[in-house]
Amino acid sequence: MSQKIVFMGTSNFAVPILKSLYQNGYPISAVYTQPPKKSKRGQKLNKSPINLFSENISLDVRTPQSLKNNNEEESYLTELKPDIIIVVSYGQIIPKNLLTIPKYGFLNVHASLLPKWRGAAPIERALLNKENETGISIMKIIKKLDAGPFIKQVKVKIHKETTSGELIKKLSVIGAEALKDSIELISSGKAIFKEQNEKEATYAKKINKIETRINWKDKAENIIAKINAFNPKPGAWFLLKNERIKILKAKEVKKNGGEGEILDDNLTIGCSTNAIQILRIQKEGKRDMDIKEFLVGNNLDKGTKLS
Repeated sequence: MSQKIVFMGTSNFAVPILKSLYQNGYPISAVYTQPPKKSKRGQKLNKSPINLFSENISLDVRTPQSLKNNNEEESYLTELKPDIIIVVSYGQIIPKNLLTIPKYGFLNVHASLLPKWRGAAPIERALLNKENETGISIMKIIKKLDAGPFIKQVKVKIHKETTSGELIKKLSVIGAEALKDSIELISSGKAIFKEQNEKEATYAKKINKIETRINWKDKAENIIAKINAFNPKPGAWFLLKNERIKILKAKEVKKNGGEGEILDDNLTIGCSTNAIQILRIQKEGKRDMDIKEFLVGNNLDKGTKLS
């Protein structure tokens, strides 16, 4: 394909997709990504995964704070005359005035089976909702968020133990292949776009920090879903002696006891229905470890209440 492509992306999810385009010879004229962010301690500027990858393969990188009312970027893209602009986990809304610049419009790689889970956190919301499948949608961007017609969808099964991190990797690889197929269909004039059913639309709002805390009054199955949805980031957590502890892996067990109560020496915790047995855990600022290793240096008595 000889068309001129601009890529807009930021997160780790976007990296394999850009890498696939580059390795398969697609001409990437420019890459847009979110500007570097200050670290928690405020000194170091951290570049996005897409920024680092693009610089490593010598692609032109642009990092505007916003595309809204940005005359410089509008002029740049207009002069560049891209045939297509690819958007993957970019983190910015594309302004209406830019949508008509590329010949074939903007294509978005979205990590859900649209119209289900439009929005910022489709992978996490699918896991929290205990869905048994999700997937990838390649859609044309219009003014309304994630509401454009799609050219291709690929389904992926979700298992009880599937984590957000695992889904990100799997969907990114599948998304790369689906995107290549879609570009070829568009360039050959064989593309057929299907409109979304607005009545079936659901929204995956951004994850709130409050949501990541484990509520022991919840059912064990819901707590497991939360642990999987927030693994590896931001992590589902509880407090132990005023210290934040993340649970990275756990399983549901049929055991009854007080909500938030340690029920045995294996760190099985009571929930409103059944219990969870913690398998992998991480103290704040420390490396993650399996539960046996954790318990060696942390004596937790049966009957202790967690918060």
